[in-house]
Amino acid sequence: MKKTIPVIGMACSVCAANVERKLNSLEGITSATVSLAGRTALVDYDPEKITLEDMKREISNAGYDLVIEADRSAEEINRREFTLLKRKTLLSWFFAILVMAFSMGWVSTGMENTASMGYGMMRDSHASAFNNQISLILALLNMLYCGRMFYVSAWKQLKHRTANMDSLVALSTLIAFLFSAFNTFFGEIVWGARGIEWHVYFDASVMIITFVLTGRCLEEKAKDGTAASIKQLMGLQPKTARLVADGQLEEVPISTIQRGDVIEVRAGEKIPVDGVVTQAESFMTADAAYVDEAMITGEPTPVAKRVGYEVLSGTIPSQGKLRMRARQIGENTTLAHIIRMVQEAQGSKAPVQRIVDKAALVFVPVVAGIALITFLAWWIIGGNACLPQAIMSGVAVLVIACPCAMGLATPTALMVGIGKAAQKQILIKDAAALENIRKVDALVIDKTGTLTIPNQNVDFTKGDGLDDLESRETLKPHASEAMKLLEKEGIEVYMMSGDREEAARYWANKAGIKHYQSKVKSDDKQAMVKKLQAEGKHVMMIGDGINDTQALALADVSMAIGKGTDVAMDVAQVTLMDDDLMAIPDAVKLSRKTVGMIWQNLFWAFIYNLICIPLAAGVLHLFGIDFQITPMWASALMACSSVSVVLNSLRLRFA
Repeated sequence: MKKTIPVIGMACSVCAANVERKLNSLEGITSATVSLAGRTALVDYDPEKITLEDMKREISNAGYDLVIEADRSAEEINRREFTLLKRKTLLSWFFAILVMAFSMGWVSTGMENTASMGYGMMRDSHASAFNNQISLILALLNMLYCGRMFYVSAWKQLKHRTANMDSLVALSTLIAFLFSAFNTFFGEIVWGARGIEWHVYFDASVMIITFVLTGRCLEEKAKDGTAASIKQLMGLQPKTARLVADGQLEEVPISTIQRGDVIEVRAGEKIPVDGVVTQAESFMTADAAYVDEAMITGEPTPVAKRVGYEVLSGTIPSQGKLRMRARQIGENTTLAHIIRMVQEAQGSKAPVQRIVDKAALVFVPVVAGIALITFLAWWIIGGNACLPQAIMSGVAVLVIACPCAMGLATPTALMVGIGKAAQKQILIKDAAALENIRKVDALVIDKTGTLTIPNQNVDFTKGDGLDDLESRETLKPHASEAMKLLEKEGIEVYMMSGDREEAARYWANKAGIKHYQSKVKSDDKQAMVKKLQAEGKHVMMIGDGINDTQALALADVSMAIGKGTDVAMDVAQVTLMDDDLMAIPDAVKLSRKTVGMIWQNLFWAFIYNLICIPLAAGVLHLFGIDFQITPMWASALMACSSVSVVLNSLRLRFA
């Protein structure tokens, strides 16, 4: 069984990697991939060996949560958590402003005057002890309420011998707070008596939490945009239906509808389930209603639906009303299948993401090691006089080295890209397919049903519907234009047809295809794919029938026509819901833009760490340059890096 399960409590790529590693370690789970951007786990498991409850218990022990209960909504939980996050962020800013006011001497306490000297917001040894104590209380309140999640998460990670971004935040703020608390009460005795200048860093502790919370707020808001396509599809599912029972109409929850129930749907309402029309009427005709199926099939004009015609959930009667008998309900409807396919694709991982995940698992320990080396280097070089500088440099390194940007680089771009494809009626089953489409340089395409639409009214018993090729079938919309665009993109097209030579040649010429074969069987299509692959080409196969499945299974990228056979769609990695073949070059362009965006994100995330970690460690001091990123600014830069990656990915929505 394969299932997409919402995950609660993930904050960074290391969290996602920890959840994924835990799930994959459980007996009965064949494979599990976790998406940070989608906040989901795609799990392939054996229900006889492990239950969802077992998974939830194991993941809860690791500090996270799986939403498996029918009466719990992941969307509602995330909405409540986001509301709480915003509240904590605003309160943290309030604490931050107060601490800054006391630290900088903006608030007069009636005690001795305060001064601001040297390193950022630091205070000298003659500053007011009262102000220090007030700052300590405010910082502690901020840590206990606004920053509590970081310490709880870090403790849970520590118990399981793992670490994540919360661990870095908890460690850095605790070090800054405890060192400042020590200096508040013993600074003059321990440091002042030895002639060493001392400072407190409560402002750094508070601002780290404040900036991290602010970054997460912006990040969560931006991540909602990456899931816009799923929300749009889910919005097509109505909550209630009008049930016809004993001649009466009753509004009932959609969850109560059973197969065989008769439902009435009026103009402007969404059809709740898949079914067959039992009665239809409109002002244009007495025996048909007109249904807008654009969101499912891409057809721009409403389709006439008469008695016996099939209607799909999520489509909308634009004229008239109809009654229908339910055939497929709940998770078995066409719309539910499309939503599930898009969710699974967005939750899957491209090959490049596997590399990033492995790096994320060692990232936190490596950063902790760099921070420790930074601390020791400053202390050894400068002695006790540089101890405050050593501590703050180590803290700055812990804060600024955020793995979030690298972790979000791939999944956010994939989510937007796959969602954008769904809006174009291109359903992509997995992220690897989206990544591989850009490499395609050879396309093998079936003729009948894929490149052309057969005429159902032709009487093939008469030898003459054979001679008139135009009456037998028609070229699909924009087929020749699509083939030209593919050729311009450097993709050679090979048409394969079981039809006779004259017909194959005619339709290949009409579509602008140079390479074609006639009278082929399924083995011949498979052989063509093998031949092209042997020549070093990356091959995409497009078909719609059972005779195409061998070639579809062998191709580097497989694409099926949505109006073809179920077998072809099951085998294919990509399904085109529309007859417009312009979706093929659209998919190629989208793949190239998405992968390009991934590498952009990874480049900037890598450069960010490459530049900022040395600056936070104070390496410029070795060259006589008195510049260093303080812990407070480190937290701000860390938040900006994650948000910038997500916002950059969102540009794909307008591509």
